[in-house]
Amino acid sequence: MKRTILNTTVAALTAFSLGAAPVVAAQCTNDTWNKVMQRGKIVVGVKADYKPWGFRNDSGELVGMEIDMAKEVAETMGVDIELVPVQSSNRMQFLEQGKIDLMIATMSDRADRRKIVGIVLPNYYTSGTNVMAPKALHLTSWEDLRGKPVCGKQGAFYNQIVEKRYGAKIIAFTGNAEAKQALRDKKCIAWVYDDSSIMSDLASGQWDDFEMPLNSEDDNPWGLAVPLAEKDCVFGQFMSGMQYNWHRTGRLIELEAKWGIQPTQYLKDQHERFKDWLAE
Repeated sequence: MKRTILNTTVAALTAFSLGAAPVVAAQCTNDTWNKVMQRGKIVVGVKADYKPWGFRNDSGELVGMEIDMAKEVAETMGVDIELVPVQSSNRMQFLEQGKIDLMIATMSDRADRRKIVGIVLPNYYTSGTNVMAPKALHLTSWEDLRGKPVCGKQGAFYNQIVEKRYGAKIIAFTGNAEAKQALRDKKCIAWVYDDSSIMSDLASGQWDDFEMPLNSEDDNPWGLAVPLAEKDCVFGQFMSGMQYNWHRTGRLIELEAKWGIQPTQYLKDQHERFKDWLAE
């Protein structure tokens, strides 16, 4: 019965798409969507090394915020799920090559990436620039960095921004490990980097004396992706609806709390944007 109801919904969605955008719809083969529904399983590429969005627990099971999202996609489609670990270097290629059907893997939404994979809106998450600093320093404002040594990674675009905007003295290292060790060695008062990576470090249990005390700046939204050819077809429309409903219901805010992720203003703003205006 569940599959029958779903197929009816999909048929209605397809009919709507055909009526609303005949040129685009005429090009839709829906190959991946049909393959998933026929075999009764969706293969989703997720991170296995980026706690708490995607990582292996003590039993070796893949868990995390994005894994929960992937499982909800499968449940809504009425199919089983197979999780495939991907890395930043291969996640788009896996989707292009058909090794995975869907990718939810901490990927920033950029114009060049939209030419390779089908990133659908609204974006489900975001990351920005922040710092990791000792709790004992009690940093409360970006201005607290002015004139102080701050560790960074060579080539990171936000090094120059933080120097120019807040007068920090950036000490750039070739890698993250070196920069973070310098922070431990008190060669700088903070490490400036992507806030999602900092949150991953803080969740690891190895940085208990440190915090991410400031408001993140210069957000870069994250995008999940379907195959490029299906972005404007049934699969893309379905995933757009999933993201809309996650924001509308506040589900992503719930998952943030579940996985101990520092609350983001982005999710609060998206919930306000999409929530039912007549709801009590």
